[in-house]
Amino acid sequence: MNIKPSAAIRKNYNEISEICKHSGEPVFLTKNGEGDLVVMDIETFARRESMLKLRENLIVAEEGRLYGKPGHTIDEVSEMMKVAVREVLDGQRK
Repeated sequence: MNIKPSAAIRKNYNEISEICKHSGEPVFLTKNGEGDLVVMDIETFARRESMLKLRENLIVAEEGRLYGKPGHTIDEVSEMMKVAVREVLDGQRK
């Protein structure tokens, strides 16, 4: 865990940026010895946001399953995946 005083962001922006990019971890900034801000690389942030959205979608799907919402068979999912792949490939060919 990287912890720096808040003044470090002004004095050592490039160093903090490199720490975030190379470690893939956030840097915690303190103000008067207390937690104040968290700084992270934009790619790490985007990856974390994607993971949170995926987890949210999985929770919604699991709740639906638990409450008896109809699902899809393996064959139906396989067909949906084939359609999605074809759509992506067709979009790349245009």
